[in-house]
Amino acid sequence: MDPKTIATCFAALRAAIPEPRTELHYASPFQLLVAVVLSAQSTDKAVNLCTARLFAAAPDAQGLWDLGEENIREHIRHLGLFNTKARNVHALAGIILHQYQGEVPRDRQALESLPGVGRKTANVVLNTVFAEPTIAVDTHIFRVANRTGIAPGKTPRAVEDRLMQVVPREFLLDAHHRLILHGRYTCTARKPRCNVCALHDCCIWPNKQLG
Repeated sequence: MDPKTIATCFAALRAAIPEPRTELHYASPFQLLVAVVLSAQSTDKAVNLCTARLFAAAPDAQGLWDLGEENIREHIRHLGLFNTKARNVHALAGIILHQYQGEVPRDRQALESLPGVGRKTANVVLNTVFAEPTIAVDTHIFRVANRTGIAPGKTPRAVEDRLMQVVPREFLLDAHHRLILHGRYTCTARKPRCNVCALHDCCIWPNKQLG
């Protein structure tokens, strides 16, 4: 897709989603970090149900560290991979508490060194909390980028790198959330809503439905 068309796509997304926000519920950078770790292979809705109780009992790193792995597990037992997630969340709470004085570091390397935190989670935190122009490529963004032709790639990292190259600077900060929301509610995997898609005219997907 040529640069002019890509710019047209993101202008259309901005008009359709003027104030994009994460759908995870959180009241602090630490809570967002934990919520994103818990969101792996789980829906935001399911995570929000669990964290409502978890954060009421333990709202910060000290609280989660004191709560302990077993009790964390009980709060998140309805999520996939809850055993591993409980272990990771308890461990990262201890590291944040003891190495970073309870504050989430604004550093990719430091974030990715935390248990349960990979590049995608680090990108979400850097973008949402620290307003860094990063893009965390999940299944929604991967699908939208490839299907529309904005940034085709065979791996999430390839799509991320391509998006960082082609998304115009004025749209880069909010590109992450706009693409996720577009993929979650419009450019869905099984039944894409092409008839109401803001990108219909610039999308190159050969199977798109006619307007």
